[in-house]
Amino acid sequence: MGMQRSPLLMSRILDRGAKVAPNTEIVTATETGTRRQTLKQTRDRAHQLAHALVDAGIQIGDRVGTFMWNGSRHLEAYHATAGMGAVLHTLNVRLSDTDLEYIISHAGDRIIIADADTLPVLEQLKGRIPSVERIVVATEEGFEGWSTDVAPAVDYEDFIAGKPTDYEWPDIDENSPLGLCYTSGTTGNPKGVEYEHRSQYLHTMAQCMTDSMGLSGTDTICGIVPMFHAMGWGIPWSALMLGCKQVMPHRFMDPTRLAQLMSDEGVTLSAGVPTIWQGIKGLVEADPQRFDLSQLTRLTCGGSAPPPSLIRWYFDELGVEMIQGWGMTETSPLATLSRRQMKHHHLDMPLDQQFENVAKQGQLMPGLELDIFDEDFNRLPHDGETVGEILVRGPWICSEYFDDPQPDKFHGDWLITGDVGKIDPEEYLILSDRSKDLVKSGGEWISSVDLENHIVALDGVAQACVVAQPHPRWDERPVALVILDGNAEVSQEAILEHCTSKFAKWQLPDEVLYVEDIPLTSTGKMDKKVVRARLEADDYVLPDLRA
Repeated sequence: MGMQRSPLLMSRILDRGAKVAPNTEIVTATETGTRRQTLKQTRDRAHQLAHALVDAGIQIGDRVGTFMWNGSRHLEAYHATAGMGAVLHTLNVRLSDTDLEYIISHAGDRIIIADADTLPVLEQLKGRIPSVERIVVATEEGFEGWSTDVAPAVDYEDFIAGKPTDYEWPDIDENSPLGLCYTSGTTGNPKGVEYEHRSQYLHTMAQCMTDSMGLSGTDTICGIVPMFHAMGWGIPWSALMLGCKQVMPHRFMDPTRLAQLMSDEGVTLSAGVPTIWQGIKGLVEADPQRFDLSQLTRLTCGGSAPPPSLIRWYFDELGVEMIQGWGMTETSPLATLSRRQMKHHHLDMPLDQQFENVAKQGQLMPGLELDIFDEDFNRLPHDGETVGEILVRGPWICSEYFDDPQPDKFHGDWLITGDVGKIDPEEYLILSDRSKDLVKSGGEWISSVDLENHIVALDGVAQACVVAQPHPRWDERPVALVILDGNAEVSQEAILEHCTSKFAKWQLPDEVLYVEDIPLTSTGKMDKKVVRARLEADDYVLPDLRA
């Protein structure tokens, strides 16, 4: 007879956490403190939300948009839509109104669940999003008196009030869509990546593995990465399945508030982009006794590569392992992860060498295939030297974009990632750069990421951003923008001198500009597009900070 085939549906795993750990808390940051509810309450409210959505006409396969920060109601929306077979379309609250208009209309969202404080952004879309029939408004402390006329609106609590707390999750095809995330379009319109139940079920399992993020029901997880960005890196699903305590920062993303939240709630694992971790490092250095981060064991860092100096600081000062991850919206997003010890023979390695492992983008997640190719799609050697285009395939890798065929982004069943890198003999992926962020000077490639990481390791430098600038003779040359720590004085000569220890003369930045801020994208990465445009327009007002 063999095994009974059971479809891999998210509904089969999402209620588990509440079943095994009903009293574990979901904590949401508010204006003056926190709002708390148990996993059992969260599960019941998710089932009520599913009933409310069905009563409002939402059927299997319909798109429900969320325009929300990380909070318990956003988690309920994840849970409810996945269970009932609707498609959760997480909208990035930091996008321009032009992008939002395109994305909402392209997806055909019928209902949008929005946090009350995001309504002013939606107001700009009045009359421009005809598919939206209703807005459900989630109200936090301080925003009770909301109003909107962008579409008929109802308060979230009124919307779910009185609905049954059990919804019989339907049996649907495991390849049915579960989520929709649009990538921030670097060129042309944003592209929609559709996540299926099967792909996210497998991604969730892989994420919890010991050599992956090693998640456990005993963890207190603070997801700082927005839930509107590649499904919060899959952490909301994993945490619901395992029954972890979740700490949600909502819109309060300043380092002081985050550090206080992590301290108060005993956070053991957190996930976010490097700029967040640099901010928290600055706070701890300024006042080592202020926050109790003794429960914290690991930080997952993605979006862009964390400087090796930052990885080492967290381990030496706080005993915290920083796990570097690489992926993208199209990879759900977990593709590779790098931990200090990932193989048996790493156990005997000196500590410094273990940290060289973490500075790489990491080992392939079980279930995926990844390789580097030349422009004719010939596989290249894994010698740690040869640089090629990174391609990846597997059960949670995007194979096409939602209603938008882009054949040049795929090669057979391989996704062309647009990243460039090498693979070493240990099978670690080492990213050179996004192909568009490499500097091509006199026919030779210069990695902006390598230069940035090296400059940031210099005492007195808080942040560095290296971009290409057009050059009449060499095609392009690198320019470095630098933010200094507090009152530090670091001369241009000192920075260039520091770079000569690792880089050839022709690889050094042509100039070092001292700036007060570096623009960030909606997902917290350095926005090199904006930096390049500002430089070309001569738009950088340069404070005179040169020592």
